[in-house]
This record gives sequence, C-alpha cells and structure tokens, in this order.
Amino acid sequence: MDQKEVLLLEFEEGHLGQSLRRIIESCPNPDFELACHKCDSFPAAGDDELSQIIRRQKPLLILVVLSGVPLSSLDSLFQMVGPEASSAFVVVVVEANQKELSELVRPGIADFIIPPLRDSEVLVRIRRLLNQVRQEQKTRQALTEKLGLQQLLGTSESFVAEINKIPIVARSEISVLISGETGTGKEMVGRAIHYLSPRAGKPFVAVNCGAIPTELLENELFGHERGAFTGAAGSRAGLIQEAENGTLFLDEVDCLPLMAQVKLLRFLQEKEYRPLGSTKVCKGDVRIVAASNSNLQDAIAAGTLRRDLYYRLNVVPIVLPPLRERSGDVLVLARHFLGKYAAALKSPARSFSPEAEHKLMLYSWPGNVRELEHLIERVVVLCSEKIIQESHIVMPGESNSATGLSFQEMKANVISQFETNYIRNLLIAYKGNISRAAEAAQKERRTFWQLVRKHKIDVQQFKVSEAQ
Repeated sequence: MDQKEVLLLEFEEGHLGQSLRRIIESCPNPDFELACHKCDSFPAAGDDELSQIIRRQKPLLILVVLSGVPLSSLDSLFQMVGPEASSAFVVVVVEANQKELSELVRPGIADFIIPPLRDSEVLVRIRRLLNQVRQEQKTRQALTEKLGLQQLLGTSESFVAEINKIPIVARSEISVLISGETGTGKEMVGRAIHYLSPRAGKPFVAVNCGAIPTELLENELFGHERGAFTGAAGSRAGLIQEAENGTLFLDEVDCLPLMAQVKLLRFLQEKEYRPLGSTKVCKGDVRIVAASNSNLQDAIAAGTLRRDLYYRLNVVPIVLPPLRERSGDVLVLARHFLGKYAAALKSPARSFSPEAEHKLMLYSWPGNVRELEHLIERVVVLCSEKIIQESHIVMPGESNSATGLSFQEMKANVISQFETNYIRNLLIAYKGNISRAAEAAQKERRTFWQLVRKHKIDVQQFKVSEAQ
C-alpha cells in the first residue's frame, strides 16, 4: 500500500464522507494524497484491524467522519491507534450541540469540522494542519539525530550487538535495564530509547539514585503533601509526575532504599503511587528505564536490591562493554570528539598524528568513553596546531609521552625519572643538605650538585621543611 499523508475514516451512513472526498479530490495542484477507508461499525478497543491499516499507511492527518456514534467512542480509537501513530486527528460530525463541541476541544483532536462544508475552508484547514505536522516531524527527526543513535558510535561486534536492541525496545513499553561500567554511555542509551520512542515529544528525566541522600530518595521520586514531614510547608511534585507521558531514567537503581523499591515495584506493575503524607493514590503514565554500574546479582545476595524488582526491570538487558574491550572504536570516538570540540571551540586542530593515534590505542581507558571525551576536549583547548601530536596527549599520572619512542629514548626517560625521584628522596631525608645527600649517594658533592641542577630541583624547598 502506497503511503498517503491524509487518511479518511468514515463511520457513518450518510453522504458527509462522500462530500469530503469530493472536496479533497477536486483540489487543484494538491500537495498531498488521500486514502479512504469505510468502516461498517465503530471498532471495539480490542480490534486491531484499523490499527494495522493506520500503522501501514502512517498518515500525517486522519479525518474521522462520525454520524450516530457518541464522541466518547473516540477514546477507544485513540487507544487502539496508540501514540505510535503520530498523526493529527480531525473529527467531522454532522451536527453537535455546545456540550459536544466542548468535548472536541481536548488533547488528541487537532481540529473539528461541522457542515456545511465549504471547499476553501476545508482545504485551508487540511493544508494548515499538514504543514504543522510536517514541521513537528522534522523537529522530531532532528531530536532523534541529535540525541538518538547518531551519538552512539562504534563498530565492535559486542557494542553493535547491544546498540541494535535500542530501536526494537524503543517502539514498545518493555522494561529495559542498562548495565556497564561508569562512563560507558548508559544515560546516552537511555536517551536514545526515549527519543526513538513514541514518547519522544515528552519529558526525559534522568536521576542518579546514588547522588541523592537515602532519606530523600522516596520524596524525590514520589513527591510529598504539605505537612508530610518537618519542614514540608507545601506540597511538591516528584520526578514521576515531572516525567508524565515521558521517560524516567534511574541510574544506579540499586542505591534505592528498600521502601522506595517496594513503591517503585508497585508503580511498575499498577502505574500507581502515593506521595508522602497523602491518602490519595495517583496514576502515572511514565516509562521507567533503569541502569547500574554494579553487579546486581551481588546486590540481591547482599539484600540491598529486591529480587522481584530486579526481574521486573531486567526484561530486556542492554550490557555496554568497557572501552578497553572496544579498542577498534577508540579512534572512531576520538575523531568524533575532535571534530565536535574543534568546531565548538574554534580550534585549528583537525587530525591526529600516527604517533598520537597509537598512544590513544595503547591506553586502557579505565574511565571509558567519558574519559576519552574529556581528554580530547582538554587537548583541543590546549593545542594550537592543526595536527595533534603525541606530546599533546598527556594521560593521567604521566608528565610526558612514553609510547612510540625508541628503546634509547625510552631508557633515557626512565633513567631521568629514576634520578629525579632518587635525588628528591635523599634531599627529603637530609633536609636539603647537599653534602650529606651526596655522601649517601656515594657521589662527589660537585657531581651530585650537577645532577640537582640537571633535573631542575629546588633545594631550598627541602631546607624550608627543615626550618619548620
């Protein structure tokens, strides 16, 4: 079936749908195509035939022609189609009183039309709504490219196997548990799931459960009513309410206190929660995506994580491998970050030298992708050349580059480092006394002093220590 931007659904016995078709099809130079579907009866909530038609057609605009069908029946149509079809609905009714008109002004209905049908008015409304939906789709696509899979770079087999799950789980409401070491990109995966899902236009709220004091976590998630505890001068919405219709990303979910875990489990099962100090049960439409950098089986064994919550969260696991197991992706990521920060900071840096790339490949990256990104950002800030050299890349715990050097160069660096440390230790031991330090090193005083000057060691700092 060819995809057409406008779908006309007729739930009536009269000629209203026929008149509407005539107006649309007689439009000179139309910039959209029309598909029609006549229904013998209004579909029940469990009937997915119409849902399948809409999903295959993927229309931007759905015209629903009603006659003799209560407007409340539209709820079952919206539920059946679901948020997966990001279409705008226009309801066309034979007649409606004031109360019924007020029912048409609500979320899910973009516009309504009541006879008499005027050709110019109908076409203007359709074109206006089509342009609006087209613009919304462009905005959504831009968000997807910016915050979706475009940011998850890598070609290693273990990484790609996990990333390929994202578009599949994003289309459903299934629970996802993302695990991996700190810095592997768990929140980025959570964002990708959200922005590739039907909830993309709604809030994405991220919270690190390990960064919030235990006694405050339950309040952060579910909110509280006035007087719920000392100092609660007013009511406050929780993160679940803040993320309504969107996604709540819970990082370090194993840090949740046990009572909050019980309430979270109930919310996952019933979509119900109770703010602190409230007697009212609240409903919430929020997708929960959880993540952890710990071994959750150990947490279960230690009694800090409920087993039933773990199984409820871990329906589809996504396990992100550490960067040290994705050595082939290091340069892919490094070049991406170089382009990103060079443009943002207006830096002349454009590429890495072969020696610089070799050094990046040899490092184990204990901080994973986050560490790599921060290092490249730092290099771009400090580098004033077009090509980033090995000397520009300083790893944690080193003052100079050691990789890519010849045997003699490497040996000279090691000897220099040894001499510096050895001399400093002697000066510390003998309070900066050159004669005694030289004697302990079994060196002539003049020779020892030359070594001190060679390594640019300030003897005075050790004498000051003696005075103190």
